[in-house]
Amino acid sequence: MPATYEPTRLDFPVASFQVDGKHDVLVVGAGCAGMRAAIEAHDAGADVALISKIHPVRSHSGAAEGGINAALGNASEDNPELHAFDTVKGSDYLGDQDAIEILCNEAPGDVYQLEHWGAIFSRDEQGRIAQRPFGAAGAPRTAFAADITGHVLIHVLYEQTMKRDLKVYEEYFAWKLVEDDGRCQGVVAWDIVNGGVKTIGAKTVILATGGAGRLYVGTTNAYSVTGDGMAMALRLGVPLKDMEMMQFHPTTLSPTGVLITEGCRGEGAYLLNSEGERFLERYAPKAMELASRDVISRAEQTEIDEGRGVDGDVLLDLRHLGAERILERLHGTRELSMVFAGVDPIHEPIPVRPGAHYHMGGIETDVWGKTELDALYAAGEVACVSVHGANRLGGNALMETITYGKRAGAAAADWALSHTTVAVPPSVVSDSERELRELFRRAEGERPHAIRDEMARTMHENFGVFRREDQMRRQGTLIAGLLERYEHVVVDDKGTLFNNDVTQALGLGFLLELAACMVEAGLARKESRGAHARPYDYPDRDDENDRRHTIIRWVDDGPELDWAPVRMTKWEPQERKY
Repeated sequence: MPATYEPTRLDFPVASFQVDGKHDVLVVGAGCAGMRAAIEAHDAGADVALISKIHPVRSHSGAAEGGINAALGNASEDNPELHAFDTVKGSDYLGDQDAIEILCNEAPGDVYQLEHWGAIFSRDEQGRIAQRPFGAAGAPRTAFAADITGHVLIHVLYEQTMKRDLKVYEEYFAWKLVEDDGRCQGVVAWDIVNGGVKTIGAKTVILATGGAGRLYVGTTNAYSVTGDGMAMALRLGVPLKDMEMMQFHPTTLSPTGVLITEGCRGEGAYLLNSEGERFLERYAPKAMELASRDVISRAEQTEIDEGRGVDGDVLLDLRHLGAERILERLHGTRELSMVFAGVDPIHEPIPVRPGAHYHMGGIETDVWGKTELDALYAAGEVACVSVHGANRLGGNALMETITYGKRAGAAAADWALSHTTVAVPPSVVSDSERELRELFRRAEGERPHAIRDEMARTMHENFGVFRREDQMRRQGTLIAGLLERYEHVVVDDKGTLFNNDVTQALGLGFLLELAACMVEAGLARKESRGAHARPYDYPDRDDENDRRHTIIRWVDDGPELDWAPVRMTKWEPQERKY
C-alpha cells in the first residue's frame, strides 16, 4: 500500500463528463408499479430502462401476501361501483373519487391481463379465480395466490420485462433527479457494484420507489423502503400530499414486525385479547375482524393500553380453520409464524400488534401519474393520486400498482415520443461527486444507525396509532435536532464497492426530511380521520373544515404546508360504521 494512501479519501475516478445512458423513459424502482409502467411504455414504442437498488424480484412488492382487489363478477352482488364506494368509505372520504372510479373500473381487465401473462391465481370450485373477503369490502373481491400474491405477481412482471429485453440498471442507488430547462431529464445514481456516480438521462422519469416504512421501528417494510422517490421529488420542489397518513397494519408478527396477511381474517381467523374475548365486538360489531384496518389497529392498541393485551400483543387465532385449510391457503403465514415466532398456528394463536405498513400519502399526481414538474411521473406507493385517502383497504395497493403503473407508463411514453432532446448539465455530476466526497472525507460525527434508530423509535412513540398535540410537537423538535446531527454523519466504510454505509447514510437523509413533513401535516390536521387519530383533543372527523388534502413542499430548510380540495364525483361523506 503506498505510503501516501489516505484511508478517508473516496477512490472513484473523476472522468470527463459523460451520460452513462439515455432513454425515452427511465423508471426508478422495479417493483410491481415500476415494472408494469416499464412494460406499458415499451409496448407504446418507447426506449425504456429501469433502475433499481436491488434485484427486481427482491422489491418489496413481493412481500404483499393477501391479494389484489377487482370486481370480477364472481360474487353476484359485486361490481366496480360497489368496489369504488367501499374504497371511498374506507378512505374516510379523503380519497379522490375520480381516481378511485378509474381504479375500480379498470381493475377487472388488469387482473385478467396478469392472468394471461401467467399469474397463477387460486381457484374456486367452478375453476374461476378465487376471491376471498377482505376488510371493509362489501363482497368477496380479493383475488389471491394462496398467501404469496405479491411474490407471484412480481415474478410474472419480471418475466414480461425479460421477454421485452428491457434494460435494467441493477444495484444502482438513485439519489438525485436531474432537472434542466424546467423539466426532469434523468437521474443521478451511485453504482453499488462498481462504485462511482452515474448519470442516466431520460426524456421522462417515472418514480416507483415505494413507501417509507423504515421511518418506524415496528414496520412490515423491508430495509430498502426508505422513501427515496418521495424525498428526491420533494428536493426539486414537487409537492407531497397527505403525508400524515401512515397506515398501521393490525396484524404484524411480534416482535419482528413481519406482516401476517389480512387473508387470515378473510379466511375466518379471530382476534382475541388476554381474556379470550373477540374484542372487536365492542368496536365493529357487524364486520368484526373484517372491519377496516384503521378501526382494528385502534381497537388493538386500546386493548393493549387498557391492560387486556398479552405481553403487549393481541392474539390471532387460526386454530378453528383446521390444518387442511391453513396448509392450502395460508402456508406462507404458517411458515413465517414458525420461523420468526416459534408458533405453529395450527396449534396455537399468533402474537400480533399494529405496525407501520403503508403510506397513503406521497408525491401528488394526476390520474395519469403526472407530477407538477414536466416529464416527471410517479406510480404506486410513492405516489398519492389519491385512491386511498386516509385509510387504504387491503388488496387495493397491489391493484393500484398495476392500474396506475400502466397509466403512468402510457402517459410518460406519449410525452417522451413527442419530444426529442435530453440535456444533463455537467454541473449535476460534479456537484453530486463533491457532496459524496465531503461525506466520505468526514472523520468526526455519528454513524447513520444511531440517528436512524432514534428517529424510528420516537416516530413510533410520538406519531403512531394515536397522536397527541404535545407528542407531535416534541417529535417535530426531535426531528429538527436529528436533521442537524445528520449534517455531521460519518461513514466508516471508505471504499467504493458494495458500500452499504453510504447508501444507508443517503437513505437516512431521505427519511428524516419525510418525517419532518409528516409531523408538520399531522399538527395541521385538527381532526380524527382514518389513520390520523387524535382521540384526546380532536376525536371527531371534521368534514366542514378538514375534508381536504395536506400539501407539503420543502422550502429553504423545512416543510411548508398548504391545502387542496378532495375531488368528488357522487359520494357525500357519511358516518363510517362496520
